[in-house]
Amino acid sequence: MKLKAGKVLLSNPFLKDPNFIRTVVVLCEYDKTGTLGFVLNKLYNKTLNDLLELKTDLVYTVYNGGPVATDTLFFLHQRPDIISEGQHITDNIYWGGNYEETIANINAGNILPNDIKFCIGYSGWGAGQLEFEMDEKSWIITNATNAVVFNNKIITLWKDVLVSMGGEYKLISSFPLDPQSN
Repeated sequence: MKLKAGKVLLSNPFLKDPNFIRTVVVLCEYDKTGTLGFVLNKLYNKTLNDLLELKTDLVYTVYNGGPVATDTLFFLHQRPDIISEGQHITDNIYWGGNYEETIANINAGNILPNDIKFCIGYSGWGAGQLEFEMDEKSWIITNATNAVVFNNKIITLWKDVLVSMGGEYKLISSFPLDPQSN
């Protein structure tokens, strides 16, 4: 399967990088100069409500999007009808957009927590780096879907996506975190 925006990377169960153990990463940009994506299944220690003064009682979870720019807030969404300037990734999945408009729509109750995913930081690869990691079998690739990107079952997301892929991937999903402890 070809690397490009709109794909999801699932870390190989033997990947030892602490930033990416059992992670699900959506790719938002991919070209010759590098790749940008967001980890979808690692919680940040604060919610959006903790970071901003929102006028809502709804809780907006924030995720650790990756080890780069960990002082910056990013977002993925499925509401291009009310968030302008977002970059289309695939199907009805966008990243970024007009920040003020987004917060105003959250405060107005127009954007629900399942419509949007906030990330602190991002995952980035320089030119050729991700291709090298693919050659090393560090990642398993599949298509991004709204059901994966906006899934809130983060504890089981990595396993659930592998199981849904079937075959050898279903088997891989049951590998222990530390094979030596088995």
